[in-house]
Amino acid sequence: MAKHVPIRQCMACRLRRPKHELLRIVLTEAGPVLDPTGRKPGRGAYVCPDKPECWVEKKLRRFAGATAAELSQALQAVLVIQDKSASTPTTSPNESTTRGQIQPGVPALSDQTGERPRST
Repeated sequence: MAKHVPIRQCMACRLRRPKHELLRIVLTEAGPVLDPTGRKPGRGAYVCPDKPECWVEKKLRRFAGATAAELSQALQAVLVIQDKSASTPTTSPNESTTRGQIQPGVPALSDQTGERPRST
């Protein structure tokens, strides 16, 4: 029997994905805080870490209200830096990666439905 995988919804694009593929944001008294572990207490919401259109201030207002501009800037700063570090190749030019190999930190989605590709 397959293990249960918790599904969460991105607050910006409303796409449902497995919880581990989304980035959690928690509202605290000090303001919104990024929660990559998913364990901080407080009201939380999820955003897609790989879709910049989900980091727009207007979309974040649903959750963060007046602090959405601050949250949008923080997401863009953190996630763009992670994207740049992930895009630099770690293999030498002589090495080749096999097709279909899952890279760490990159969700393996088949399409916009949020389902993982099925192995045949």
